Amino acid sequence: MMCARGVRKSFGSLEVLRGIDMEVAAGEVVVLMGPSGSGKSTFLRCINHLEAMDAGSIHVGGQLMGYRVHNGRVHHLRPREVTRQRRDIGMVFQHFNLFPHQTVLQNIVEAPVGVLKRPRAEAQKDARELLARVGLSDKAGAYPRQLSGGQQQRVAIARALAMRPKLMLFDEPTSALDPELVGEVLATMRDLAREGLTMIVVTHEVSFAKEAADRVVFMDDGVVVEEGPPSLLDRPSHERTRSFLGRFL
Repeated sequence: MMCARGVRKSFGSLEVLRGIDMEVAAGEVVVLMGPSGSGKSTFLRCINHLEAMDAGSIHVGGQLMGYRVHNGRVHHLRPREVTRQRRDIGMVFQHFNLFPHQTVLQNIVEAPVGVLKRPRAEAQKDARELLARVGLSDKAGAYPRQLSGGQQQRVAIARALAMRPKLMLFDEPTSALDPELVGEVLATMRDLAREGLTMIVVTHEVSFAKEAADRVVFMDDGVVVEEGPPSLLDRPSHERTRSFLGRFL
């Protein structure tokens, strides 16, 4: 589903990604962990070309993201073409980014109708089913300001799912929430994992990684330090991984 080769990214003189190789199979849940500044979120943003790579390649569903090769030369895709590629990739951010002037239902329906040109009645039916899926059937007519942070994040997940993505990216989806609200969002994500949705999740939630991940990848200083099954979290082989996990366990 996702294949990254030699991905590099710098901001000025700071090299944030230093040659990332990674593959994610269809239906796999991969959790990216590591200290702040290790490049996890930047790598996630490179996957859907919110950040342009300096070197390397990323394919999603067999498509080269952000570029095309013609006569042996690499060319940037036009913004409209990149937007078309992103339709297959859902992304949930730290902050919910809901439209405050729209109801929950309107927030979810906006993209399927405006981008995919789906009939509004059909999109609304699907949106209500998604709200039931994330446990918010009774909030269709509410506005974001009337919801808790955890509820807003679950609406953001439903909004991303409304585009019927092949791949879902989560960028620290619980980091902006009060501790008592974290559990409801993680429960929704666990359900998605059980349903077989392909997911790449940047998080510090060790319990979620142990319960829902097929594979854990530990990053530090722009490189992959080690990766393996969730049991890696109990027996990491690298000192940098042990030091990081020692803060949470």
